[in-house]
Amino acid sequence: MKRYFQAWAMCRSMFCYIPSPWRIWNEEARPLMLVFLPILGLEIGALWWGLAWLLDHFAVPAVLSALLLCAYPIAVTGAIHLDGFMDVVDAVRSCAAPEKRREILKDPHVGSFAVIGCIFAVLTLFVAFSLDHGDIRLLLFIPVVSRCGSALAVMLLPPMSTSQYARQSIQKIRAVAPAVMLIAALAAGFLLCGVSGAALIVVLAAYGLTLWRGCRALGGMNGDVAGYALTVAEICGVVAFALL
Repeated sequence: MKRYFQAWAMCRSMFCYIPSPWRIWNEEARPLMLVFLPILGLEIGALWWGLAWLLDHFAVPAVLSALLLCAYPIAVTGAIHLDGFMDVVDAVRSCAAPEKRREILKDPHVGSFAVIGCIFAVLTLFVAFSLDHGDIRLLLFIPVVSRCGSALAVMLLPPMSTSQYARQSIQKIRAVAPAVMLIAALAAGFLLCGVSGAALIVVLAAYGLTLWRGCRALGGMNGDVAGYALTVAEICGVVAFALL
C-alpha cells in the first residue's frame, strides 16, 4: 500500500502543478505512476469544471472567461504536455528520416513548426471557449479520458528506443485499471450530460488517431508522443464541447 501512495504522490508532483504536501520519490514505485494518471485527470477536471462554474455563476465577461479556461489546462500541468506537443510537431513536420526526426525530438531548441503549432493550439482552445458552450460537466471528464489514453498507450505500445520507458519494466496487466477508468468516465459522461457526452468519444478518437500518427512517424511511443496526443485530444474535446 505504501508504494501505491508513493506512486500517487510522484504522479501528482511530475504531471501537475497543484500544490502537494508530499515530496516523495521512490524508483521502485515509478512503474505504478501510470495507474494514477487517470485519477490525476479527475482532479484536474474537477478544478476545470469548478472554474467554469464560478465564471458562469459570477457572469464573468466571455473573453476573460475564455482566456482563463484556455490557460487553466496549460498552467495546471506546467505546460509539460504542451512541451511534448511542440517537440513532436517539430519532429514530424520536419519530413526528415526517422532517425533525424528522433534527433529533432530531443533537441532543446524550439523550431518554427513548434511555435506555429503552439499558437494554433492555444487559439483554437480560446475560440472554442469563446463560443456558447455545452454542459460544463464535460470538463470533469475530458482530462480523465485523455490520461486514460496516455496510460494505456505507454503500458501497451512498444516504446521508442530512446525513451525512458524502454528501460523500465511495465507490467501490461496494470493496463486493466486505466481501461476500467476509461469505461467508467465514458459511461458517467453520457449519464450526466446525455448526447453531449459524445464529446468524450471525440477525445478518445482524436487521441487514437494522433497517437497513431506520432508513433508511425517516430518509430515508437514515448512521453513526448503521449503529450502530443493528449494535447490534440483535449483540444478536439473542447471544440466538441463547445459545439454540442
